[in-house]
Parts: sequence; C-alpha cells; structure tokens
Amino acid sequence: MSQLPSEVVTALDRITFWSVLDILIVAIIIYGLLSLFRGTSAFSALYGIGLLLLAVAVVNTLPGLVMLNWLLGNLLPFLSIGLLIVFQPELRRAMERIGRVRGLLSRPLTAGDHESIEHAIAEISRACRRLSERRYGALIVIERETGLHEYTDTGVRLDALVSSELLLTLFFPNSPLHDAAVIVHGDRVVAAGCVMPLSESPLESSMGTRHRAGLGITERTDALSIVVSEETGIITLMNNGRMVRNMDEGKLRKVLGGLLTPPTPHTFRLWPRRHAVQKTPAPQKG
Repeated sequence: MSQLPSEVVTALDRITFWSVLDILIVAIIIYGLLSLFRGTSAFSALYGIGLLLLAVAVVNTLPGLVMLNWLLGNLLPFLSIGLLIVFQPELRRAMERIGRVRGLLSRPLTAGDHESIEHAIAEISRACRRLSERRYGALIVIERETGLHEYTDTGVRLDALVSSELLLTLFFPNSPLHDAAVIVHGDRVVAAGCVMPLSESPLESSMGTRHRAGLGITERTDALSIVVSEETGIITLMNNGRMVRNMDEGKLRKVLGGLLTPPTPHTFRLWPRRHAVQKTPAPQKG
C-alpha cells in the first residue's frame, strides 16, 4: 500500500478542531450573505464581483506584473468604498432582514410546473385582451430567474391563483391597487400595488409613467412586463429593456409561451424510430 506524500501528511497534522470550526464559521457567514442578497437584483452583480476578485488573486500570483499589482493594490480600497455606495440599498435591506427573524425563514417562491405556467399564460393573455377592450390601464410584471422580493415588499401580498377575473378586479379604475404593478410568479399573483423603478430611456410622448415603470423593471432584472395603455388600449410587451407594441391575445400568448415555457426534453436516439405500419387484417374465410 502506497504511503501518502510528506506534504499531505504535514497538512493533515496541522488540521485541528479550531481550524475546522474556523472554516465552518466562514462558510456559514458566506452562505448567510448570499442568502440575504438572494431574490434581489443585486444578486447578479455578485457574480461580477467574484470574477473581479478572482482576477485580482490570479494577478497577485504573477510577480512579474509589478505595475499591474501596484495599480490593483491602490485601487482596491477605493473599489471597496464604491461597492458600499452602490449596494447601499441592498445592505440596508439586508440589515433589516437580520433584525426580522421571519425574513430569514421565508421560503423562496417557486415557478410551478409546465401545466401551471401554461394556465397562467392563457389567463394573463385573456385578461390583457379584456383590459384593452375596456381601456383599463394595467402593468403586469412576470418574475423569472431574478427575484423581485424588494418590489413585492412595496405592495400588498396576495399569493392568489392567476385568473383573468382577478386581474380585471385589481386593475378596475379607482380601485385601491389599480395604479401600480401586479407581480406574477409561476401561476400565482404574488403581490399587487407594487412600485417599479422608472426607466430613463427616451419614450414616445404617448407613453406615460406606467410604460416607464414597465420598461424600468426589465432594464434592471430579467422580468417580463406587460403594459395596457389606458388611453389607447394598446398592449405592449417589454423584455430586456425593449418593447413590442400592438400585441393581441394570440400574439401575446405565443410570445409568452416561448419566453416562459421550459423546453420539452427530447429523448436521445442513435437512429430515428421507425413508423409502425398498420397491417390490414386479412379477410376471414366464410
């Protein structure tokens, strides 16, 4: 039986109870910080920060890059201050979650299965057509990978099954929640009366605050937003900071199906399955 190398034996001898406890505490702290940022738009930026720190660590291992090491070493303190300024809202919200035990115990929202998503798409498309016919202004935000928890906190939580009747009721003129956004996740209406960030992109004069809010949330997250104009009844679908206008129920249902419905897995085959040939039964002899 081969013996372990001397370096491995030396490293194992240095492992103590306190070193293992130290590693566990650091791992728990990192996991807790990631859990606090999970469900926010800042969670995506953490990947960029991680890649930047990894690049700095790689550069520090190259002693020949003297000027680059000096530059990175002097920029890191200013970068740390900049990160505190950029993530100030998220850090404040994280401290609030620490102070509320229920915030740490809240379970994440799930998207649901294939049939429930198709049901939600059909109900949303039908509701948008009926809202357009009645000239009811509406803003429906559909959550995808990026969590929208910080925006659901600005409204009234519902957690109700998506239906066209419910959406018509929520956007009925002069109702308490009609003038803000409804957030949908999977086949559930998560919250209503939610405040969305406004886009600073130039828009047509016919588009108002509702369109800016619908475009703004798609610029900051991967969510989809649907806006029904109160003046013209035009249905506009927004995604990734872009918009498609003049949608009807059929077009909207088709596009939402392509964006939200997960692809059906195909079974891998070495050769195509042969089509079964239906044999005609032989005539019975009398």
